[in-house]
Amino acid sequence: MLVDSHCHLDRIDLAPYDGDLGAAVAAAQARGVERILCIGIDMSNAPTVVEIAERFDNIYASVGVHPLDISDQLCTEDELLQRADHPKVVAIGETGLDYYYSGDNREQQMASFAGHLRASAQCGKPVIVHTRNAREDTLELIKEHSDPKVAGVLHCFTESWEMASAAMDMGYFISFSGIITFKNAAELREVVAQVPMERLLVETDSPYLAPVPYRGKKNEPKNVVEVAQCVADIKGLSYQEVVEQTTRNFDRLFF
Repeated sequence: MLVDSHCHLDRIDLAPYDGDLGAAVAAAQARGVERILCIGIDMSNAPTVVEIAERFDNIYASVGVHPLDISDQLCTEDELLQRADHPKVVAIGETGLDYYYSGDNREQQMASFAGHLRASAQCGKPVIVHTRNAREDTLELIKEHSDPKVAGVLHCFTESWEMASAAMDMGYFISFSGIITFKNAAELREVVAQVPMERLLVETDSPYLAPVPYRGKKNEPKNVVEVAQCVADIKGLSYQEVVEQTTRNFDRLFF
């Protein structure tokens, strides 16, 4: 029973399924992807991801504001806690820092991220972290505001082993996407090799970052199979071992 631990079901291309999200979910299940975590990126899509989770027994949701979707009016901790108070909402986020695309609002990003971390600690639901070109600030804010007993996950990880190790020391999991299958991702595959299986998750981040052999196409949850297979190849494990361990990790973190 494989889990896609991070995707955006409200954004995937449903044209191949005649607009039927249920058919896309069934296509994932046909490949053994039994559970899916649908991620919120701002307060406007929070009702949508929660509604999707309510429709399907095997889908869960998160609520939060992506660092690239921050507005002048920051989401308050109370708003996050109110949105997170739902049985199908299992996480806060995605949140975090992205200085690659937007470095001119660092203070806003940091304030938003800190608020998400505090909300996570208060409600006891883990935080889903997006981080790009912001290693020091990301780790410092986690150290200052995160509850290590709740912790969270650095999703779609593309950073260094040193950052992964520091995050794991603070209780965090590391999640890898289809990027690890790309030809130019040799250094990242070395990080995959070092992350203990007990702290590793797999995801699609669909509709983005389709793994090889689908690179360049729109991604969807069923393609997390290729990510799990790549992890198995890197670590010299069977595919089933990766499936079983990443599913256990998902349950440990979110339930």
